[in-house]
Amino acid sequence: MKSKIKHLGIIMDGNRRWATTRRLPSFEGYRAGYKKIEDVLRWCRDAGIKILTLYAFSTENWQRSKKEVDFLMKLFYLALTKDIKKLHKNKVCVRVIGREEGLSKKLQQAIKKAEALTKNNTAAILNLAINYGGRLELVDAFNKILKNPPKEITEDLISQNIYTADLPDPDLIIRTSGERRLSEFLTWQSAYSEFYFIKRHWPEFSKEDFDDALNDFANRQRRFGQ
Repeated sequence: MKSKIKHLGIIMDGNRRWATTRRLPSFEGYRAGYKKIEDVLRWCRDAGIKILTLYAFSTENWQRSKKEVDFLMKLFYLALTKDIKKLHKNKVCVRVIGREEGLSKKLQQAIKKAEALTKNNTAAILNLAINYGGRLELVDAFNKILKNPPKEITEDLISQNIYTADLPDPDLIIRTSGERRLSEFLTWQSAYSEFYFIKRHWPEFSKEDFDDALNDFANRQRRFGQ
């Protein structure tokens, strides 16, 4: 059965904890979590969900060890230079949201090429939030607005200048690993999003978990503040 969800957001939490419980190095958790993305893209396609936004790396994640950060940056580069070919073949439009400032020139170039390659694809949109922070997104939106100062700043004007300006807000946000907070994920866009939290770590996230989240969403009555 097709879902009514147009835009799904996922906070992919618990990669390191998954590795720790198995006495594995943290990078094995990241590797397992990365592999899970392909499954979720397929599940979204089968459910008719057109937009998927994944919280891949926050602005606060720079505080992690250099070894971990370097591994993640290599993983992002691999995704945007090699695995992008399969996404392009499947007509997935890939976008990276977040601040380019702070990312290596090599990774910035890979992002630009991946976005250019897939920009006309219409089967689905995959947003990767890399070096992303919800508060900084609003700072960037205001700075963009102030380049041509308007008479009045409105909600619509702000919405037109955030990273996901041309996309609908997320209907549902899933967070794995038992934490119950947004951690600055799509802060502006999530005002009326529904939330679904599960204890399982991201690499363990299953089709059953995915279906449970969608079924739970289907049984909710969204009021949008009314």
